[in-house]
Formats: sequence, structure tokens, C-alpha cells
Amino acid sequence: MGASLRSIAERAGVSLATVSNVVNGYRPVAEPTRRRVQQAIDELGYTPNLSARHLRRGRTGLIALAIPELTNPYFAELAEMAIREAAALGYTLVMESTDADADMELALLGGSRRHVVDGLILSPVRIGRTEVLARRDALPLVLIGEGVSDVPHDHIAIDNVAASRAAVAHLVALGRRRIAFIGARGHDDRQSAQLRLRGFRAGIAAAGLPDRPELTVVTDRFGRADGSAAMRRLLTLAEPPDAVFAYNDLIALGAMRAATDAGRRIPQDVAVVGIDDIEEGRYANPSLTSISPDKAEIARLAVRRLVDRIEGRPPRPPYDVQTPFTMAVRQSTAGARSGFRGPTQVEHLG
Repeated sequence: MGASLRSIAERAGVSLATVSNVVNGYRPVAEPTRRRVQQAIDELGYTPNLSARHLRRGRTGLIALAIPELTNPYFAELAEMAIREAAALGYTLVMESTDADADMELALLGGSRRHVVDGLILSPVRIGRTEVLARRDALPLVLIGEGVSDVPHDHIAIDNVAASRAAVAHLVALGRRRIAFIGARGHDDRQSAQLRLRGFRAGIAAAGLPDRPELTVVTDRFGRADGSAAMRRLLTLAEPPDAVFAYNDLIALGAMRAATDAGRRIPQDVAVVGIDDIEEGRYANPSLTSISPDKAEIARLAVRRLVDRIEGRPPRPPYDVQTPFTMAVRQSTAGARSGFRGPTQVEHLG
């Protein structure tokens, strides 16, 4: 490796220290000099030994992303983006599935992977602010999602209350008046299910619609089967809903299947909106209208902030950032009534 660095220095006409600064990112290098060094790197085909670099710094070169379930397409898409971002920064991202289990989340929070990884990105579901505040482990940590906020750690999420209000406003604008919410769950006001329920209720109130408790359905989990069972229950009501806002796209897809199996037309009889904008929803028939978080930005911010913490540059206070979202309007709401035809329409909302 040293010989390679010397060759680059000779080719670029700079010192070995300058080459080291460019390759390792130790110190800023003037842009013309950096370009000259990079050209020499490209010409000589130099590839840095990342494992050796991390070992010299007392690191593993691994960071962990811990998510509630690997089978959820939202987390799968987010993980793929995070893997690419980590690789661009010279790190390897490894996956952990907590299965939304409190003990697993607490173990990770307490440093159970301290000697394996250099840092942790965690999407908590079962633990809350109290558990995070009680943490004593010094492993760099970034929180994503809405499970925990207002803590001394970097936290990245969308504004779930605003997103849910936007979904309800969209349905109200289509003339829907009996709007159901599927996916209520949890007792912590900061949990995403509760935040989305809060936004749903705020949207209903803003539209001047009556609060109908029978149109709010609690689910045990957040999958297709849960959405299907909830929709079947709603369809037994004397006044079934003419629209559904689902906690996520998987619940929405299950609800749509149950509705069509029961002979309901989507969106003529029941309009449906989800959250996550997963690929499956785009190719469903009918395609699913969904609140679309900026997954790429969430992944980028989470990985870069974690690497900053690991490498200690520059020291910054923890921040709590809300990433933007849009609404991807598709056939499940924009069908016959609006004359929807062709590709996705997108409303920029956040």
C-alpha cells in the first residue's frame, strides 16, 4: 500500500502526506491538488485497503441497521439505499431484525453489538424515550422513524401528523365523508401509529366531519392480512366507509383485496390511501395512492450522520430532522371520479 501511495505522489508531483490526506480524508486539500491526485489514482488503478484503514483506526468498518422486520418492503427499500450510501463512505452495512421485540431493541440499545460494529442505526417500535434516555453505552447511535424523539441522539423521520392530515384532506377533496383509519395501535403518543391516528383525527376535525369511533380499527400487526381482516370488519357496518386511510401500504393492499373480494369497486365505492409508497403499491391493480417519504434522504442522512459520529468530524449537537414527503396519487383514489389516466401524478406536500 505504501509503494502505491508513493507512486501516486510521484505521478501527481505532491508529497506522500498530501496523497494520504486525499485518500483518507484526514485534512482538506486544495481542489486543484485533489483533482491531480485523483487523476493519478485513476491512472495507476489504486484501490485503498479499507479493512486495513479501519483496523489502523481501531474500527471494524461495519455499521448496523436494525429494523422491525426484514420482510416489510418499506424497510427493504430503505436498507438497499442505506447499503449504497454506506459503501460510498467506505463502510459495510449489516442488517439486524428486531421483530418489533422490546428485549431485542433494548439489547441493541445497550451495546450488544459494540465489538462487532462501529455504530448503529435503529428504528425502534417497542421502546420509548425513557429507555433511550437511560442508555449508557457510547456506541454511536442514529434513530430513524417515529418511535422515539426528543432525545440526545440524532433522529430522522417524517412528520406523521402532517402526512396523515394530507391523506385525509385528499380524500375529503374527493367528496368522501365516511373515512376509516386502519392500523391504530400503541399507547405512546410518539409511536408512529398514534401519530398517524392523531393526524387522521385532526384531518377529520378540520373537515368538519363527525368522529366515528367504529371507523377506527386496531390491528395486531401491520401486514396485508391485518388490512384484509380490518376491511372485512368495516364492511359489516350498517354504514361502511367510503374511504380508508391505512397506517401503511401493506395494510392498504390487504384492505383493497378484501374490498374487491366483497364486490366493492375501488375507488368508486371505497377510496384507499396508504403510507410508504412501496414498489408493490405502484404495480397493484388498481395502483395505490400513497404518502411517499423521501426514503433516499432518510438513508443518506442516517448513514452520513452516523459516520460523522464514528469518525468524530465535525463535532455537532444531536439534531432532530423531519424529511419531506409527497403524495403519489394513483388509481385507488383518482380513478373514475377524476378521470385519472396513465402515469402517477404526484402532489408535493412536505
